[in-house]
Amino acid sequence: MKKILSLFALLLIIAAGACSKKKTSDNISDEIAFKKADELLAKMTLAEKIGQMTQIDSSVVNFTDITEYGIGSVLSGGDAMPSDIHAKGWAEYCDRVQSMALKTRLAIPIIYGIDSLHGSNKTMNAVIFPHHIGLGASNNPVLVEKIARITAFESRASGFRWAFSPCVAVPLDERWGRTYEGFSEDGSITAALGAAEVRGLQDSFETNGIAACAKHFIGDGGTQHGIDQGDCLMSEKEIREKFLPAYEEAVKNGVLTVMASYSSIKGEKMHGNRYWLTDVLKKELKFKGFIISDFDALKQLGGTSKQTVEKGINAGIDMVMVPYDYKTFITNLTELVEEKKVSEERINDAVRRILYVKYKAGLFDSPYSDKDAALKVGSAEHRAVAREAVRESLVVLKNDNFFPLKKDLKKIVLCGDRASDIGSQCGGWTIDWQGSTGKVTQGTDIVTAFKNAVSKNTEVVYSKDGSGLDGADKIIVVLGETPYAEYKGDRTELTLSPSDEDLFENIKKSGKDFAVIFISGRPIPVTEVISKSKAFVAVWLPGTEADGIADVLFGDHKPKGKLPFTWPASMKDIPINKGDGKKALFDCGYGLSW
Repeated sequence: MKKILSLFALLLIIAAGACSKKKTSDNISDEIAFKKADELLAKMTLAEKIGQMTQIDSSVVNFTDITEYGIGSVLSGGDAMPSDIHAKGWAEYCDRVQSMALKTRLAIPIIYGIDSLHGSNKTMNAVIFPHHIGLGASNNPVLVEKIARITAFESRASGFRWAFSPCVAVPLDERWGRTYEGFSEDGSITAALGAAEVRGLQDSFETNGIAACAKHFIGDGGTQHGIDQGDCLMSEKEIREKFLPAYEEAVKNGVLTVMASYSSIKGEKMHGNRYWLTDVLKKELKFKGFIISDFDALKQLGGTSKQTVEKGINAGIDMVMVPYDYKTFITNLTELVEEKKVSEERINDAVRRILYVKYKAGLFDSPYSDKDAALKVGSAEHRAVAREAVRESLVVLKNDNFFPLKKDLKKIVLCGDRASDIGSQCGGWTIDWQGSTGKVTQGTDIVTAFKNAVSKNTEVVYSKDGSGLDGADKIIVVLGETPYAEYKGDRTELTLSPSDEDLFENIKKSGKDFAVIFISGRPIPVTEVISKSKAFVAVWLPGTEADGIADVLFGDHKPKGKLPFTWPASMKDIPINKGDGKKALFDCGYGLSW
């Protein structure tokens, strides 16, 4: 009996030890994070607090300044990047930045921010997923959450701990150059998918998670004429109905940061709008994290540099993306506090929020990158999920018995330079800020995907100019947009490029039947192209895994995607959205299958 009791006691001890090692959650509670933030805040000088409110761009980083000024965050905006942009190179660079932050008196870690919008898209050979517009066509929150987890893993493996994503704008004018960054013109789709992305990015801070950033608060998708950084003239009621629900869902799902919009509401710049930033976002929605400004956005508030800082901080901006002249910003904000034009209470609130985010994101416990994780960036497992996302995002708008293709045809001709162009598939925010054509990173183009799909006896021919069509069983033309991002993507006219127009004319003159694969970041009124083709498939900006296109077009999977935006018949119909009474070529929600 004594031996049995001893054995039982030993088992209890082992069980207790196992339980003590098992965590109930990878993410610490809000209560603990704020408690730790308050304790640290009480030890900080004004200079240390203002340093935490400062975010600088890596293109101007002076490493010793990170330590001297106690800089709170570094980003790599635009085309800023180190010489080696593979995951290992990025991680080494970010770790060097972090090491300088940890040399400060209180050893407060940097939070490194990056535009990981559709994968870790500034990391060479990382997986590039479909842009948000494609994920909106899939309308699959489970898939979006899975994609976000992979994005977080590959970003964190590169040293990044903060993604400036998801964009939860609701684009209402196709001329806007950021349309593809939005999931849909349907706010309910945007709210659901944005929340899913937040959950995926922030899933496990102890291992793979990174901080998410809902952007751009608020109204940026509703500016007049679709002008980037423009003016939204809607009433507050309309703004609350169309744009606020996505932020409400993001906050409910624990989003740690929100980025303010460059745009204005009835002439008042959002970065200086205390009502929306503080009264609505922080108080009404009970947002606990911090608000980051957009790139150098305080300059747009008008007045001297010091006055713009006063306006922005008092409106509710907590961390300022300076990004270049950070010493002037630090001097200005210090003087404003000393002059009592910005209260110490406002500074403490901002820094408390910033420290809370850093504790939640696990930066104090594991500030450096995981070297082993860098080896898994771009893995076959991750690419398989991207391939699935491509399959689910395709929208078939027309199909006159053209698809699905047989795999044992004798000859298939793919026409147009975009058929063999990874850069066009990926679009903007891929390695370069504006994106670029060509083999920008590792991936599979459409021509290669078709070759992978067919039998060994089938010839897949690539014809850049549309020649060599004789003897073809099937002719497929790849048309679309050239990569762009942000305001450089704004358009007054949405048309085919001259080279695509020439290609289309050459195909028409052949008199042969053809289908179109259309690569774009928004619906384009190409009504003649659709009417002349036997089939028309919108693949949006699918990213690096074009095998997903072949999976559907060769019949291994049925098309599931539905239009996330209304498709206009002509430019005179733009802007066009469901419920506005305009006649669409295809309604939002339309999509064929077979």
